[in-house]
Amino acid sequence: MEIPPLRKFEKTLQCKSDKSVTHRAVMFNAMLTGARATVENPLISEDTLSTVECMRRLGARIEVGGNEIRIINGGIRNNAELDCGNSGTTMRLLAGLLSGRVGKSFYLGGDASLSARPMKRVVEPLGKMGAKIECSGFPPLSISGAPLVGIDYEMPVKSAQVKSAILLAALNASGVTTVHESTKSRDHTEKMLAAMGADITVTDACVSIVGGAKLSPVNVRVCGDISSAAFLFALAAGMRGGRVTVKNVGINPTRTGIIDVLKAMGADVEIENRTDKVEPTADITVSGRVRKPVAVGGNIIPRLIDELPVIAVLTALCEGESVIKDAAELKVKESDRIAATVKLLKDLGVEAEQTDDGMRVFGKGYIEGGACADSMGDHRMAMAAAVAMSLSEKGGTLVGAQACAVSYPDFFEILTQ
Repeated sequence: MEIPPLRKFEKTLQCKSDKSVTHRAVMFNAMLTGARATVENPLISEDTLSTVECMRRLGARIEVGGNEIRIINGGIRNNAELDCGNSGTTMRLLAGLLSGRVGKSFYLGGDASLSARPMKRVVEPLGKMGAKIECSGFPPLSISGAPLVGIDYEMPVKSAQVKSAILLAALNASGVTTVHESTKSRDHTEKMLAAMGADITVTDACVSIVGGAKLSPVNVRVCGDISSAAFLFALAAGMRGGRVTVKNVGINPTRTGIIDVLKAMGADVEIENRTDKVEPTADITVSGRVRKPVAVGGNIIPRLIDELPVIAVLTALCEGESVIKDAAELKVKESDRIAATVKLLKDLGVEAEQTDDGMRVFGKGYIEGGACADSMGDHRMAMAAAVAMSLSEKGGTLVGAQACAVSYPDFFEILTQ
């Protein structure tokens, strides 16, 4: 796909629905026997449809249509072979959810990209709970449901998916399970389980859940996905005169690191019309071209892990050295996003170098462009490349643009309107 330079970006848009919340709203309601619930304003994408199809194969009756996903009759009734597609969230959360289903067996596989993503990080803590999972360290997973016991677990990696898998397993475990985090990761699972009636206690440092609580289904209206909105923010903040207002953006504090970084880089950010729901939302307007190099690392990383490739693109527009560190988790996403981002920047004429846990970008205040880049089948890299080319002097050619369908199927329609 040819991506020409974008000279103007002034838009008001509805935020794309949140992928993380959609996965959980569907899965958590559909796991409850006999449950009926409606998920309004869901993200309909390849990843979330993988979750829908997996829950169907497990026995739930689910209908999709009319900007809703309807759980008509929930329940996990079947042994099943499950295709998680490209969705690490689907696989890791299901590993926790299914491990305690005594007497049942499950096989979880996925596409080539998912099959290269590490699963030892979730298999090990589940094994400490008594789970019986056969796995080489990477997909596929073979699960034989077994009795589980609560554990006290110190998270070695900053991963909301791993934390969520443990908490879901804890629902079917005897006793109390406590998960300790050095830095609080996304807490959508905790919020939704609490709304469903789980016996759960949350502090900044840890989450505890008592097994065996009876859960009730909940209707969910999905908020906007700040990780998707970040690419629109970057387009506005990367050009003089750019301005975008994105409505209904989820502003869960565990997800708003991108706002802090945009402000630090010199962009203007206005937050209006706040709501205070289970997942808080607001309308966010970004304008004013970025100009200040930044150092991004430490506790903010879990709050913007998915946005780091496009943040790196913006640093190329700031004169001076910017540093991204403490982000080794990027290596085990849909692609090695550290290597992929550095290659993208270099291909487009930006001086950048890879480090063990991030990168350095030596911004010149502009991006030359004019080259070809490959998304590596990674939706975030496809959108980051498109933003970089749009903000460059010469544009570029993007191979694998269709990867966006995983999380933002109409991204290029917005870009080219």
